[in-house]
Amino acid sequence: MMNKRMMRQAQQLQNRLAKAQEELEAMSVEGSAGGGVVRVTMTGKQEVTEVVIEPEAAEDIELLQDLVAAAVNDAFTRTQELAAEKMGAVTGGMNIPGLF
Repeated sequence: MMNKRMMRQAQQLQNRLAKAQEELEAMSVEGSAGGGVVRVTMTGKQEVTEVVIEPEAAEDIELLQDLVAAAVNDAFTRTQELAAEKMGAVTGGMNIPGLF
């Protein structure tokens, strides 16, 4: 059975995790491909909010498709890294299954 101190610590951790998750959701990252010819902005919730394509990228549709996919993947990876950093700061590096 958990004692009151452990329950209080668990509640504090839960509160800090919730705050970190809110902060993460408010952040955004940019992924890019082709030296910045295609840029994708994604929120911490991994929602794409903006796609910027420079005109020269539109000359080759197959290349453009590859660049968009690469930029989205880059942004996605950056959101995962941001989440790991943000949540790791709260949990002290503990690996909590299902956290992110």
